[in-house]
Amino acid sequence: MEIEAVQTSYARWAPVYDKTFGAVTNVGRRRAVRYINGLSGTVLEVGVGTGLALPYYKADLQVTGIDFSTDMLAKARAKVQRLNLAQVVELRQMDARLLEFDDASFDTIAAMHVLSVVPEPEKVMAEIVRVLKPGGRVVITNHFVRERGFLAFLERVSSPFANVLGWHSDFEMDTVLQDPSLAIAEQAPLPPLGMMTFLVLQKSGAADGTDQTETER
Repeated sequence: MEIEAVQTSYARWAPVYDKTFGAVTNVGRRRAVRYINGLSGTVLEVGVGTGLALPYYKADLQVTGIDFSTDMLAKARAKVQRLNLAQVVELRQMDARLLEFDDASFDTIAAMHVLSVVPEPEKVMAEIVRVLKPGGRVVITNHFVRERGFLAFLERVSSPFANVLGWHSDFEMDTVLQDPSLAIAEQAPLPPLGMMTFLVLQKSGAADGTDQTETER
């Protein structure tokens, strides 16, 4: 998928995103934020979109959001202002393949329904690992391709139309598991029908004193 296709696709979707795809992915988004609210410190949300998750982060987190789409970011900024979301410290336009942050900048990184819509997701994951602190966690909700069954067939058939659809229907989980410093801490299917997956990856190395205690999920 080309970066121009991403920009065009989300410019088209921005006006109706919250009530369409945003509504479909709400279960995963709320699950991810509930998990993150059991942690503390700094959070980077990659692909913040229209800011659907932003109101649900607890007040004592410091949340930074990035997105390539200026149309999506405009809606996110309006949401932050309208709802007075003090936990959101910054929203920036940025290519996730080249994050403009220092190494080990964030305690937690969220990637909700974004990894299968970006070009070169391997580069995005490499950047996520780079800016994540040792012991930190990557919280992912995403669709991953099925290995068998009718839905798996549909995913394979639709994969050539990724630029039109705005997402990779044949996205492999191995794409996010390539860095040896990441280990799966939690994995669970999400409704409806397990079409989406909740995935938590933890980076090796000692945490720097950040409280990583989870709340009940």
